[in-house]
Amino acid sequence: MFEKILIANRGEIALRIQRACRELNIKTVAVHSEADAEAKYVRLADESVCIGPAASSLSYLNIPAIISAAEVTDAQAIHPGYGFLSENADFAERVEKSGFVFIGPRPETIRMMGDKVSAKNAMKRAGVPCVPGYDEALPESSAEVVKIVRNVGYPVIIKAAGGGGGRGMRVVHTEAALLNAVSMTRNEAQSAFGNPTVYVEKYLENPRHIEIQVLADEHGNALHLGERDCSMQRRHQKIIEEAPAFGIPLRLRNKIGERCAEACRKIGYRGAGTFEFLYENDEFYFIEMNTRVQVEHPVTELITGIDIVQEQIRIAAGEKLRYRQRDIPFRGHAIECRVNAEHPFKLTPSPGRITAYHTPGGPGIRVDSHVYHNYFVPPHYDSMIGKVIAFGDTREQAFARMRSALSEMIVEGIETNIPLHRQLLLDAAFIRGGVSIHYLEQKLASFAQSE
Repeated sequence: MFEKILIANRGEIALRIQRACRELNIKTVAVHSEADAEAKYVRLADESVCIGPAASSLSYLNIPAIISAAEVTDAQAIHPGYGFLSENADFAERVEKSGFVFIGPRPETIRMMGDKVSAKNAMKRAGVPCVPGYDEALPESSAEVVKIVRNVGYPVIIKAAGGGGGRGMRVVHTEAALLNAVSMTRNEAQSAFGNPTVYVEKYLENPRHIEIQVLADEHGNALHLGERDCSMQRRHQKIIEEAPAFGIPLRLRNKIGERCAEACRKIGYRGAGTFEFLYENDEFYFIEMNTRVQVEHPVTELITGIDIVQEQIRIAAGEKLRYRQRDIPFRGHAIECRVNAEHPFKLTPSPGRITAYHTPGGPGIRVDSHVYHNYFVPPHYDSMIGKVIAFGDTREQAFARMRSALSEMIVEGIETNIPLHRQLLLDAAFIRGGVSIHYLEQKLASFAQSE
């Protein structure tokens, strides 16, 4: 096991990794920007290194500075968390070539799964069902593009092969809008990801977003930890997640989980990962794989009792998985609400100083957050300031506990989306279960009309 790990991230995930390390008796190094010098996880780390100014391009995305911090502190491994460099194959390669262990998949795996076209083809070879579409990058020829999309059938969605975070995608309903959409998506993809390659998939009209959590070691062992429903989202950004997914037959959930575990074995996957699917009419369609820990991992931890971050560390240290599939217990229900520093209905960012802060408690309540009273939420990064997770024996109990938790939580001095969460937890369609990925957008539109 490692003696010291450098955490190449910030915010609640940096604190989450730090807690996992502490339980494993591993010392931690926190790297931080000038804007995060007073952060809780920086003060709680065994060592800390400032790696640059507030701008993430000069700090959390500064590969040489992170490698240098690992060198001067004698860290043995680097945990990338999520976001920033967590799915950057070049970073993983630099980490390993510099003599450190990257706590995640091998660089070549990250590279393969980071390109959505190659990822989709790899999944097809592994027997994982994919969204219907064209299996290669769209050609330059306009006539060929028109022909290809006619064969797929409208509506379609044009996606950037190197995209992510909800960017680099456009829905096209008619042939008249096709070529302009392809051109705009290519330009956006080049600007945002340095890769103009785009591809096309059939656009599913009313799907749910279901993802499968997996763990795999370097000895050929792999298993799944069940699924999460992440359909409550806006502009492809998740707001509420729950596990297990309500209303999907157990046999279908088990079948897709087993296929994902088998795919991990076939591609030689290592570490924690998440297969993301669209689910419609009792069918799962693969859309992408995230080769890192997810923001929403706590709901899976609560229904399985497995610490996913600790398992990441154990796998990176060369250990075999400590569980077999039949050993994984699935119990109860969990729901997570992402608390963001933003207007609750317009969802515009609201950085600033927190003048009052109180977190909820009680049976089945977990709060993952790095903020505190008088903390200044910087304007430079993602707006998420924490997560409230509720666990219950049943979905109904988990929802009731979440309502109670949200009624107790106080964050003053800035705006947050807690009022939105309170409304959604009383929403009849959400309570019934099985809303689609478009539901929140429609709900927010109705809020805007009523104002």
